[in-house]
Amino acid sequence: MADCISYKDTNYFSKLILDYLEEKQELQDFYGKFPKLDNFKNQIALKKENYSAQTRKVLVKSLKKQYENTNISAKTAENLQLLEQENTFTITTGHQLNLFTGPLYFLYKIVSTINLTKELAENYPDYNFMPIFWMATEDHDFEEINFFKYKEEKIQWKSNQKGAVGRFTTKGLEEVFKEFTDKLGASENAEKLKNLFKEAYLKHDNLAQATRYIANNLFSQEGLVIIDGDDAALKKEFKPYAKTELQQQNAFQQINKTSKSLEEKGYHKQVNPREINLFYLAEGLRERIVKKENNYFVKNTKLSFTEEKMQEELEQHPVRFSPNAVMRPLYQEVVLPNLCYIGGGGELAYWLQLKSYFESENVSFPILLLRNSALLISKKQERKLEKLSLQKTDLFQQQEELIEQKTKEVSAIGIDFSQQKEHLKKQFENLYVLAQKTDKSFYGAVAAQEQKQLNGLAHLEKRLLKAQKRKLKDEISRVAKLQDQLFPKQNLQERALNFSQFYEKNGDALLTHLYKELQPLEQKFCILSLAY
Repeated sequence: MADCISYKDTNYFSKLILDYLEEKQELQDFYGKFPKLDNFKNQIALKKENYSAQTRKVLVKSLKKQYENTNISAKTAENLQLLEQENTFTITTGHQLNLFTGPLYFLYKIVSTINLTKELAENYPDYNFMPIFWMATEDHDFEEINFFKYKEEKIQWKSNQKGAVGRFTTKGLEEVFKEFTDKLGASENAEKLKNLFKEAYLKHDNLAQATRYIANNLFSQEGLVIIDGDDAALKKEFKPYAKTELQQQNAFQQINKTSKSLEEKGYHKQVNPREINLFYLAEGLRERIVKKENNYFVKNTKLSFTEEKMQEELEQHPVRFSPNAVMRPLYQEVVLPNLCYIGGGGELAYWLQLKSYFESENVSFPILLLRNSALLISKKQERKLEKLSLQKTDLFQQQEELIEQKTKEVSAIGIDFSQQKEHLKKQFENLYVLAQKTDKSFYGAVAAQEQKQLNGLAHLEKRLLKAQKRKLKDEISRVAKLQDQLFPKQNLQERALNFSQFYEKNGDALLTHLYKELQPLEQKFCILSLAY
């Protein structure tokens, strides 16, 4: 069973996200409807009015084409058919094309999305809901995605390819496959992982296809539909918005205005819009479009266009125009009949900068839901917790605080000098009575002496704590080692480790456990006990 704590108690989430979860008044102008079950009724009505039947037809056709060479489950096939109906809506999450899924929260994002569609289907039986995974195929930050962590080791893919990562060929991944498989054991689950990696990366031509294979393999039984936005037909639907961006720079104006309002309320902005938030996309190329006087230029190239030629280029080749981080959400919401976007804290932070931009473009703003977060603990680690007399929640402290707490608990000597400090203050009370009968300089001298002696006690307290840490170093090191395993480099496990080390031990039971325990609308951080 899961132990759940508030996001605030983890000490790992920003003030902006915590205030959003608490529905603070200061933030209510920056989002539409809060993620509560009852609010989906109005969101459905809003999206119904704001999504065209023509776009739906284009979306269905594009998805079926994208899936032509993919073996899909009956549930995913059913979802693709249901998408043709006007009472079908999507719940969407998205992620970069990280090597072998990258950080563990890749799983949490998709499980949150699938679980929400199930909950909505139970409560709104007149509608169909399907989970969507949006692959960030047009990103070009290869250094962010070219590795994953298996246990404490970094498995990395080195390549000199440029441009949109979804188009990268998978050549060279044979070496990565060998490095990874050499580290895995010979269990049945390890063999499944080897086969998954091999089938994805060694038998598909590019990174987008490989990522689709993995996500489909892991989640298609639950009906997940995977979408690649690097699609000519979908870009054609987005063409009017790209045209507005080139001509009016609307995103820059609206998002900066919203960002200023957020900052005035004491929040940090997550992203900065460009004057033009589009990249020019070609083979081996994804570079920013900039405007100088009446001409457009593609950064770091010799490409340039007059206003007329740029409009011709957009008209004839919309697929060459790639939205950046602040414009991609608009693209997503234009092409999908979407009700809710599920993302991490950083993602939701920049979505909160976008509402006025959406309104200016007459596109409905989705419900924003923080994805589930979890800490996975093995039976062996639970036994260590018990031996060390630690609560699971203790591990969310900073390590220095945890070690200090543990030292004071196990020390045979009392390290808290609060009693001595109170005794000292009482001794000085009579001196203060005397000082009030004489001049101010003597009163100041008494106060200074009291503070000096209190500082001395505090210093002795620290010295004693340090001495006890040395004396109890074996037990303290076990505490630190356990926390390091569960919070690598004092970071959340889900942001650092890959699913493979947990799957190797638990197999498909890992996903079954996540489906059972991760409830997206509860908005709690879960601590999950695994069988192994």
